Amino acid sequence: MTPKRYSFEVSRTSSAPPGRLFRLETDGARWADWAGPLVPRSAWQRWGRPVGGVGAVRRLGLWPVLVYEETLEYEQDRRHVYTFARSAPVHDYRAEVLFTPAPGGGTDLCWRGSFTERLPGTGALARFLLEAAIRFLSHRLVKAAERD
Repeated sequence: MTPKRYSFEVSRTSSAPPGRLFRLETDGARWADWAGPLVPRSAWQRWGRPVGGVGAVRRLGLWPVLVYEETLEYEQDRRHVYTFARSAPVHDYRAEVLFTPAPGGGTDLCWRGSFTERLPGTGALARFLLEAAIRFLSHRLVKAAERD
């Protein structure tokens, strides 16, 4: 059986400007400030250029559940693309976060991801869990950006 490819997309609108949302989402050291309780700790495993840019790796969570995410593409205040940098429950994970100025002010946020299931038959559950996590994180991101 050939592993299947899955994807999801979460959209939100924020009154905060794109740059504020972008800075929070790309700053691996600050995730614990806004993404709790799902992300109780966060830090840089490796900085990119600029900090958070291509090649940067953020470490999220607590041992034994740590997630390492590496930045693949970085367009200041507009777009961030990342992947899992270490072993994960899925193959070829790729997430893209878009920050688009909304008509009349604020930001339209689009956070999407795709992956190939690691084990045949596990993709639907993995998609459900990843999408639920991104729904939670995008909600917390918008709230934090609007507070700042």
